[in-house]
Order: sequence, then structure tokens, then C-alpha cells
Amino acid sequence: MATIAFFHAHPDDEALATGGTMTRLVDEGHRVVLITATRGEEGEPVPGVLEDDEALGDRRTAELHAAAGILGVHRVAFLGYRDSGMADDPANGHPDCFWQADVTAAAERLGGLLDGEDPDLLVVYDPSGGYGHPDHIQVHRVGVRWASAAGGVPVRWVTMNRDAIRSAIDRAVDEFASGQATWADEEMLELRRQRVEVDTFGMADAEITHAVDVTAVISRKRDAIRAHASQVAADSFFLSMPDETFTATFGTEWFVDPGRPRNGRMQSDDLLLA
Repeated sequence: MATIAFFHAHPDDEALATGGTMTRLVDEGHRVVLITATRGEEGEPVPGVLEDDEALGDRRTAELHAAAGILGVHRVAFLGYRDSGMADDPANGHPDCFWQADVTAAAERLGGLLDGEDPDLLVVYDPSGGYGHPDHIQVHRVGVRWASAAGGVPVRWVTMNRDAIRSAIDRAVDEFASGQATWADEEMLELRRQRVEVDTFGMADAEITHAVDVTAVISRKRDAIRAHASQVAADSFFLSMPDETFTATFGTEWFVDPGRPRNGRMQSDDLLLA
């Protein structure tokens, strides 16, 4: 059996982007290790969720462990940097934030956490970090640096299929217009349409080498998302859309093998296969 290390930026990224794939790998008998760069201190908490004087980083740490338990992750560790906030946020300049970290030093720190694990595969974000978040971009840089220094450990980029997302938005718009999509609203759908039109958002389907079907474990993925209650409100579209819509929208997770471009080949359903 293989050991797969997933390197994420903040608590909740693991559930949203790779929760189904992690669960599938665990169910197939593989060892799954989750490394998170920060504790998500700069996130925006759902109103009323935090207790008086409760630090958001502490809450998100607890939520990550709860979600990892749902997914079956064997080990959770933190790289120890501070959340950098969104692009152009003043938090980007904090001396302890991940965005300010020296890439080589951070890669060495990652190697220290992975010492003894000898992962067969490392999962990081695509070069734009999926949607341009500084910490996601830094995860890509640091993870790729470590994999190269470790002798060429195979890497997969987790990404978002912008073509599939556009199609999902079009379906939701049609359902909203007919009164079926009561979980959506016109403003939210338009904002998401604008976001996905940017070329740095995710990657095109033609570039994506792996389409991992996670429909068999979709309820556990959704429960893991639900565990991140400080970030994902109960009435968010993630949790309020009908089960069949959630499955259709989030039942596939997308990855790229940077060492073997797709070149028209069929997408693989097995993350471990090139």
C-alpha cells in the first residue's frame, strides 16, 4: 500500500478540494497524511460561531482534526506558519505568515514533518493556487521544492475544472430560473460566474489528467465540510443544496500529473496511476 501526503494551506481546504479522494484512498488501504501550512487565523468566522475570547486559529485547528477523523486521515500535522490572508490583504506582510516564508526553509520544514513517512505521492495545488490565494501559491512552491530535493517524489496538483464549474453554474442558473434551485440566488451565481471566467481560476478540462470519482464517499466529504462550522455556514450553498445536486457538483475531484501532460488521453480515476 502507498503513503500519500496531502499538503494544504488552511483548515477546510482539505475537505473542500480533496476530501473525497482522501477518503477513497483510506478505504482502499493506503496511508493518508495531511500537512496544513497554517491554522487559518485570517479566515472570516461565521457570525456567532466563536465563543467569547475563542481564537479563530484554535477553533479551526479543532475543526481540522474533526474533519480528518471523518475522512479517516491517519496523521495530521501543521507546518507552523501564520495565515497570510487573501491577496493584497495587509496580513500578507506579517513576518510570520506563510507568504513571507523562505521557500527553501519551508521545504526543509515540510521535509522534517515527512521524515519517516517516505510518501509515494505528494499532493499540492496548481501553480496559481487554484484561485490566486497567496498561501495556496506558496504551498505549490514549497511542495514542489521539497519533492525535487527529496529525489523526485511524484507530485499531483489538485485543481478546479473551470469548464465543469461553468457547466454547473449554467445548470444552476436554469434551475434557479425555473424555481428549482431554492438553495441559490441570482447574485451568488453571477459572482461565481465572474470568478470562474478568470484564466487563473483552476485549469481547463483539456489540461486535467485525473478525474477522481468520489460519489461513493460523498456523504463523508460533505460531513467533513460541515465540520468546518466556523467557515461554512449551515445555510451556505455547500450545505443547503440537495444531496443529488451536491453529488453532481462536487462528486469529482480534479488533479494534474505535471510530469505527464494529458495530450488528449482519457482522464484517470486513480490518483496513484500516471
